[in-house]
Amino acid sequence: MKKIDKEKKLTVLGKETVFDGFLKFTEDLHIQGAFSGAIDAQGFLLIEKGAVCKTQYIRAASIIIEGTVYGSITAADKIELRTGSVVRGDVRAARIKIADGVSFEGAVHMIRDAAGAENSLFSLEPDQLKQKLRS
Repeated sequence: MKKIDKEKKLTVLGKETVFDGFLKFTEDLHIQGAFSGAIDAQGFLLIEKGAVCKTQYIRAASIIIEGTVYGSITAADKIELRTGSVVRGDVRAARIKIADGVSFEGAVHMIRDAAGAENSLFSLEPDQLKQKLRS
């Protein structure tokens, strides 16, 4: 008998969407339009080509950037900056991939204990997380 996998839920903020505020999610999110504010998530985030995000911060399990991001980015697992993307802000993750043709201004910080960071990163209050990320 074949086991049926749980179907993943995907949310898309389309090309014509403009969102300003705080965004929190647990599944997958693709941003195609414009976003400003903060993202605090436990799921996967894709910022597609043409999307522009002006953020206080982005925190997610894994992040792929093809568009433009202004603000700090933290991932419990990995961050991938793809060709043509623009990032202005610090990047922090256990694994980071920066392709050729990326415009990046900021610092790169590696999370040494990926398993420990993944288990505790999203359980911290924002002030506690900021303090932990500074140390």
